Formats: sequence, C-alpha cells, structure tokens
Amino acid sequence: MRSLDMGGLERAPQTPRRSSRPGKAVALLVIASTVAVVTVVTAQEPQIGRPSVRFGTPITEQAVAAWDIDIRTSDGKGLPPGRGTAADGKKVYDAKCLACHGDKAAGGPVYGTMVGGIGSFTTRTRVLTPGSMYPYAPILFDYTRRAMPMDKPLTLTNDEVYAVAAYILALNGLIPETAVMDAESLPKVKMPNRDGFIPDTRPDVKATRCMTDCPPIGVVK
Repeated sequence: MRSLDMGGLERAPQTPRRSSRPGKAVALLVIASTVAVVTVVTAQEPQIGRPSVRFGTPITEQAVAAWDIDIRTSDGKGLPPGRGTAADGKKVYDAKCLACHGDKAAGGPVYGTMVGGIGSFTTRTRVLTPGSMYPYAPILFDYTRRAMPMDKPLTLTNDEVYAVAAYILALNGLIPETAVMDAESLPKVKMPNRDGFIPDTRPDVKATRCMTDCPPIGVVK
C-alpha cells in the first residue's frame, strides 16, 4: 500500500482493526440457537406428571399377568382357572412335597405337621396347621402357589396347586376325598377357625393418608 501525504509528512499505513461485530454475531447466533432448542424441548415436553425420559418399552398385560397373582382370600377373588382332587393332590404331594413335610403331611425333616390341631387355638397347646389356623381356604392355595416347593416356588401348575390344597383339606377332614377344588368351590370351604380372628381396632394400626398439617410421628389424633 502507498503511504499518504499529510502536509509533507508521510504516515505508514495502519493495519485495519478487526471489527467486534463478528464476535457479537457468533454470540447472538449461540443465544438464538439455545433459545430455539429450549423452545423445541419445551414444546415436546410431556404433560405434567409424566416422565420426560422414556427408556425401554411399555410393559404388556401379558407380562404383568405373571406377577399379578394376588388373591382376595376371604372370597377367592383372583383365583385362577384350574381344578384338582385329593387323589390328584396325593400324587403331586408325594413327588414334590413329601421330602420336607413327611408322609401324609404328618411332619418331616423340615416342616411340622399340616394335619390336625383343629380347635387347639382355644387351648394353651396350640397346634398350627392349615386346618387349625387358616380362616379362609384360598389362603392355602395362595401360599402353596407362591412358596412351594421351597426350592422351586411358583413352578406348580394351577391344577397341581388346587390338587395339593384338596389333599391337605381332605387330610384335615374338611372336605370329602372326592371333592373337586376350583375357583368356585375352594372359597366355599368352611374353615374351623374362620371366626377366630378379631379386627384390630387400635388407632395406631390405622394407615390414614395425611398430606398437610400432619401430626408428629407417634402422635394419634
């Protein structure tokens, strides 16, 4: 570049200053991009109460069914399809239960007797068996299905559980050996200790939800 003549004085050409506008433009672009991203995310946010992160896939009713095995034991609501007799139950029992519970459920190396004791709850020498303790027969089905055999719980079929329940009830003299146990007949079995339980009316056993102005823990209103 040529020097400029300023009244006879020559001035060297100066390097032009860099404009600060490109930096501002970049900053504005970043801000604008951020605002745009926030706007898009906000627009895509689900409704209040639903998680914004969605991992996995929705669970199916079929998958839930394997875990949804609750039974209302007072009336048998939730009992599954199936059936069994005491004769069928003896075969299942001898193959999968006898090793722990002994012959004819009279007691074995792991568990005590499951037969007898009826009426003993009004004495000082209680004998705990399904026949003497359970207030409702569906409890026997529910417990057996969930917990037995001890080394392989939840492996018995519904028919096998109904059959084992029929066998135990028959050994306790609560049903005829020819009776068929299913979702309809099992809740109808009258258990000797049905009226042996009383409601717990103590105020500290009531679980009342409190969301505001709650009393301190341990204080009962």
